[in-house]
Amino acid sequence: MAFIEKFLQAIWLLPLLLFAVYVGNQTRKYYRLRQFKGPYSTGWCEIPHIYAMVTFRSHLWYQEVTDRYGSIARIGPNDLITSSPELLMHMSAVRSPYSRAAWYNRSARIEPGRDHIFSQVDEEKHTKRRQQMAAGYSGKENTDLESTIDRYIDQYTSLIRHKYRSTPAQHKVMDLARKTQYLTLDVISDIGFGQAFGDLANDADMDSYLESTDKVMASLSIICASGVLRFLQWPPVARFVGPNEKSESGFGKVMATARRLIDERLQAETRSKSDMLAAFMRHGLTREDLFTEAWLQIIAGSETTATAIRGTMLYLMSNPRVYVKLQREIDGTVAAGLAPGIVPDVVARDLVYLQAVLREGFRMRPPVTDIVPKTVPKGGDTLVVEGKTVFLPGGTHVGYSVNGLNRRKDIFGEDAELFRPERWIPDGSSESIDRVAEMKKTTELIFGYGKYQCLGKNIAWMEYSKAIFELLRHFDFALAKPQDIAMERNHIGIFKANKQWVIVTGREQGD
Repeated sequence: MAFIEKFLQAIWLLPLLLFAVYVGNQTRKYYRLRQFKGPYSTGWCEIPHIYAMVTFRSHLWYQEVTDRYGSIARIGPNDLITSSPELLMHMSAVRSPYSRAAWYNRSARIEPGRDHIFSQVDEEKHTKRRQQMAAGYSGKENTDLESTIDRYIDQYTSLIRHKYRSTPAQHKVMDLARKTQYLTLDVISDIGFGQAFGDLANDADMDSYLESTDKVMASLSIICASGVLRFLQWPPVARFVGPNEKSESGFGKVMATARRLIDERLQAETRSKSDMLAAFMRHGLTREDLFTEAWLQIIAGSETTATAIRGTMLYLMSNPRVYVKLQREIDGTVAAGLAPGIVPDVVARDLVYLQAVLREGFRMRPPVTDIVPKTVPKGGDTLVVEGKTVFLPGGTHVGYSVNGLNRRKDIFGEDAELFRPERWIPDGSSESIDRVAEMKKTTELIFGYGKYQCLGKNIAWMEYSKAIFELLRHFDFALAKPQDIAMERNHIGIFKANKQWVIVTGREQGD
């Protein structure tokens, strides 16, 4: 009895003890990274980082941080952000001991407890999965890839021509952002499942997929920032808060459709097929693996390519000099008989000014700005970054400031904040050639690097090139509502947008 009385008298010390432990732990974290500068309070708490994520402007905040505090800066007690190409390539090199940070990559899981190639943080399993999927993405076992993209580019331009083309007598407005999403979603669903969702053919968001993903991605930003993701991905909880495949529309409905399409393909003969799904099957992916990997393609592949297309079109419409110059190159290519139908990929890649515009648009509006943090190996790492020796303590998370990297004046010039495609065209001098090579190497980090490089890089660039070429070949575009250009928000690296209102008029050549 006396013991209980003494315990009750001393119980008030428990909160004090817990507080002391918390302060001691936070102090230890603060001193581990004290040599790195950052915004006020980031050494002690996550609040500034959380705020940037839940207000859908994390990409801008990361740039502000690296611009102000240097190419390696602090954004949390155990988190750094970098705009150093040296460090980014070092962390992602094929034999690098760095690994993915679970708090970010695991947030991309489609189903609780089941990983795809992006959410997988086990390095051996990730490497094996890349090897299984590489042939399907490369085109070696997917010979219909370019013809599939061409088919939907043709549907895309036909939809614009027959439904949204304006005349001097009557103007119509078109949401370029939404129609471009229809294009990229149909392309990637056909590539991933062997059957398109049909958005272009119906000029509609079939099964309300896009509307649903807008809500899901917004929620995911908040969930990931708040740190409750692990709890929500616990299967007993996930059954109640996750998508329901019995739904009549939305995310769950499309998931059910995707599962049905995969089941149909598993029952069919695949050895003679030459598409991506058949390639994955031949290399050992199971039914559930096929489902999660195909879904990753849908979410990541459609939104990122749509962002690149609409972003570049916005910069073109805002820069008449560049617009006219590119259109002249396109017209010359058509007149030379090099693009009798949809421009071939091999032709588009050799068009100097088109590629300069694409790279500049890609730089100014990166299609994905995910922080993709890497974890420093146990024991820490000492390396030289920009001529200075830096020690990174083991267990530290180091993320990627995409905007900060792609606006570095020492790499892209004093006008790095401005859209100028000519920076990508060397003048013939060795210095200029080396500068352009460095810029290309830097911007291509957007696709990842080394063991984390995006497998769909070539597919995305092919679709991007063809879409910009064909849009300017057949039409002229103007902003319909310059005061309200577009509604765009960043959801942990993926941009969601609509209401990019444009007026489209036909051109005599090719229309």
